[in-house]
Amino acid sequence: MKSPQRKFLTLAERSAYRSLEDVVGCKWSAAVVAAIQRGVTRPGKIERYIPGISTKVLTERLRKLLDYGLIAREDLSDVSLHVEYHLTPTGEQLAGIIEQLHALNTVHSETTQPAPPRARVSKT
Repeated sequence: MKSPQRKFLTLAERSAYRSLEDVVGCKWSAAVVAAIQRGVTRPGKIERYIPGISTKVLTERLRKLLDYGLIAREDLSDVSLHVEYHLTPTGEQLAGIIEQLHALNTVHSETTQPAPPRARVSKT
Protein backbone atom coordinates (compact mmCIF):
# COMPACT_ATOMS: atom_id res chain seq x y z
CA MET A 1 0.00 0.00 0.00
CA LYS A 2 1.29 3.47 -0.86
CA SER A 3 2.09 5.76 2.00
CA PRO A 4 -0.07 8.88 1.98
CA GLN A 5 1.62 11.98 0.64
CA ARG A 6 1.97 14.89 2.99
CA LYS A 7 0.19 18.06 2.00
CA PHE A 8 2.66 20.39 3.69
CA LEU A 9 6.40 20.75 4.17
CA THR A 10 7.77 20.12 7.61
CA LEU A 11 9.31 23.00 9.54
CA ALA A 12 12.80 21.63 8.84
CA GLU A 13 12.06 21.38 5.10
CA ARG A 14 10.71 24.93 4.99
CA SER A 15 13.79 26.16 6.82
CA ALA A 16 16.09 24.40 4.36
CA TYR A 17 14.24 25.87 1.38
CA ARG A 18 14.32 29.35 2.89
CA SER A 19 18.06 29.04 3.46
CA LEU A 20 18.56 27.91 -0.11
CA GLU A 21 16.41 30.75 -1.41
CA ASP A 22 18.28 33.22 0.77
CA VAL A 23 21.56 32.22 -0.85
CA VAL A 24 20.69 31.56 -4.48
CA GLY A 25 17.42 33.46 -4.74
CA CYS A 26 19.27 36.67 -5.48
CA LYS A 27 20.03 37.16 -9.15
CA TRP A 28 23.66 38.04 -8.35
CA SER A 29 24.70 35.04 -6.21
CA ALA A 30 25.10 32.61 -9.10
CA ALA A 31 27.13 35.17 -11.05
CA VAL A 32 29.44 35.78 -8.08
CA VAL A 33 29.96 32.05 -7.53
CA ALA A 34 30.62 31.53 -11.25
CA ALA A 35 33.14 34.40 -11.32
CA ILE A 36 35.06 32.99 -8.35
CA GLN A 37 34.98 29.52 -9.88
CA ARG A 38 36.54 30.94 -13.05
CA GLY A 39 39.42 32.44 -11.08
CA VAL A 40 38.18 35.98 -10.60
CA THR A 41 38.93 36.21 -6.87
CA ARG A 42 39.43 39.88 -5.95
CA PRO A 43 36.37 42.04 -5.19
CA GLY A 44 37.23 44.79 -7.68
CA LYS A 45 37.80 42.27 -10.45
CA ILE A 46 34.57 40.45 -9.61
CA GLU A 47 32.71 43.76 -9.85
CA ARG A 48 34.20 44.44 -13.29
CA TYR A 49 33.57 40.83 -14.39
CA ILE A 50 29.83 41.02 -13.63
CA PRO A 51 28.19 43.85 -15.61
CA GLY A 52 25.60 45.79 -13.66
CA ILE A 53 26.48 44.68 -10.13
CA SER A 54 27.06 47.51 -7.67
CA THR A 55 29.73 47.56 -4.98
CA LYS A 56 27.03 47.46 -2.31
CA VAL A 57 25.27 44.42 -3.78
CA LEU A 58 28.58 42.61 -4.37
CA THR A 59 29.58 43.22 -0.75
CA GLU A 60 26.20 41.91 0.47
CA ARG A 61 26.44 38.80 -1.71
CA LEU A 62 30.02 38.08 -0.65
CA ARG A 63 29.00 38.37 3.02
CA LYS A 64 25.99 36.11 2.49
CA LEU A 65 28.08 33.49 0.67
CA LEU A 66 30.66 33.69 3.48
CA ASP A 67 27.94 33.28 6.12
CA TYR A 68 26.69 30.11 4.45
CA GLY A 69 30.20 28.69 4.08
CA LEU A 70 30.16 28.69 0.28
CA ILE A 71 33.22 30.91 -0.08
CA ALA A 72 36.27 31.61 2.06
CA ARG A 73 38.00 34.97 2.46
CA GLU A 74 41.76 35.13 2.39
CA ASP A 75 43.54 38.28 3.64
CA LEU A 76 46.84 38.72 1.82
CA SER A 77 48.01 41.95 3.42
CA ASP A 78 51.67 41.81 2.43
CA VAL A 79 51.90 45.34 1.08
CA SER A 80 48.39 46.77 1.06
CA LEU A 81 44.87 45.62 1.72
CA HIS A 82 44.53 42.60 -0.52
CA VAL A 83 41.58 40.22 -0.18
CA GLU A 84 40.74 37.20 -2.28
CA TYR A 85 37.78 34.85 -2.21
CA HIS A 86 37.81 31.14 -2.99
CA LEU A 87 35.10 28.52 -3.16
CA THR A 88 34.85 26.06 -0.30
CA PRO A 89 34.09 22.40 -1.11
CA THR A 90 30.38 23.17 -0.62
CA GLY A 91 30.76 26.21 -2.87
CA GLU A 92 32.37 23.99 -5.51
CA GLN A 93 29.33 21.73 -5.37
CA LEU A 94 27.04 24.73 -5.80
CA ALA A 95 29.18 25.98 -8.70
CA GLY A 96 28.75 22.58 -10.39
CA ILE A 97 24.98 22.82 -10.03
CA ILE A 98 25.01 26.38 -11.39
CA GLU A 99 27.03 25.17 -14.40
CA GLN A 100 24.49 22.40 -15.01
CA LEU A 101 21.61 24.89 -14.84
CA HIS A 102 23.46 27.21 -17.20
CA ALA A 103 24.02 24.34 -19.65
CA LEU A 104 20.36 23.33 -19.41
CA ASN A 105 19.27 26.90 -20.05
CA THR A 106 21.64 27.16 -23.02
CA VAL A 107 20.28 23.98 -24.60
CA HIS A 108 16.66 24.94 -23.99
CA SER A 109 16.98 28.72 -24.28
CA GLU A 110 14.05 29.05 -26.66
CA THR A 111 11.68 27.32 -24.26
CA THR A 112 13.03 28.80 -21.02
CA GLN A 113 12.55 32.46 -21.89
CA PRO A 114 10.00 34.36 -19.85
CA ALA A 115 6.59 34.76 -21.40
CA PRO A 116 5.78 38.19 -22.83
CA PRO A 117 3.93 40.45 -20.43
CA ARG A 118 0.17 40.16 -20.49
CA ALA A 119 -1.87 43.03 -21.80
CA ARG A 120 -3.45 45.10 -19.08
CA VAL A 121 -7.19 45.39 -19.03
CA SER A 122 -8.38 48.85 -18.16
CA LYS A 123 -11.27 49.18 -15.75
CA THR A 124 -13.15 52.02 -17.39
